Amino acid sequence: MKQLTGKTAIVTGASSGIGSGIAKELAEQGANVVLAARNEEKLHELAKQLTDNGGSVLVVKTDVSSQSDVEALAAKAKDAFGGVDIYVNNAGQVLTAEVRSGKTEEWEQMIDVNIKGVLFGINAVLPSMLEKGAGHLINIASVSATEVTKTSTVYSATKFAVRAISMGLEKELAKTGVRVTNISPGLVDTRLGEKYDWGDRKKLQTSDIAKAVVYAVTQPDYVNVNEITIRPV
Repeated sequence: MKQLTGKTAIVTGASSGIGSGIAKELAEQGANVVLAARNEEKLHELAKQLTDNGGSVLVVKTDVSSQSDVEALAAKAKDAFGGVDIYVNNAGQVLTAEVRSGKTEEWEQMIDVNIKGVLFGINAVLPSMLEKGAGHLINIASVSATEVTKTSTVYSATKFAVRAISMGLEKELAKTGVRVTNISPGLVDTRLGEKYDWGDRKKLQTSDIAKAVVYAVTQPDYVNVNEITIRPV
């Protein structure tokens, strides 16, 4: 039985990797899925896969670092499906280097996408969720938020910020009906994960993260899964 029939979910960074996996799982569970990312061509490729399998899909080219783009994304989702029940803040930039390299433009990119993009997304959908007294915000952070390497300093800082946003919002939104879940994956078998070597440890699959999202959003409305950390064995 499909668990999300009648629900509408926005997934940012949906053109590949974890975002694509989450979108597929949500569609499989019957949700209307709004695919958002900068690569419109890949979004349409994914949309075809989902619609061929009976999914209801909307593609919206979106740069999450642009507040106007994100506001337009939420508006188009509402026009198409009547509202947004689930918002998955998945879009992210991973640019690693030592701080002394002075790559300030890369720092700005990660701050704009990984932090401001998350806040813009929340800001775009939260008022309507509060108005109806229901909704779910899913923020994809990373184990890098707390497991920092010498080249992940700035990236880790942005993902720690995502976790802090999730923790603060969960307290702020208690008893409003709007739930918040922070999901921190370890190494996932995606294009971004190809450059990392964890020795004999297996990489997670995007479907593992997607199933965690579905688990969180399908709990009874009085249950808020605050945080999920997923690591390979």
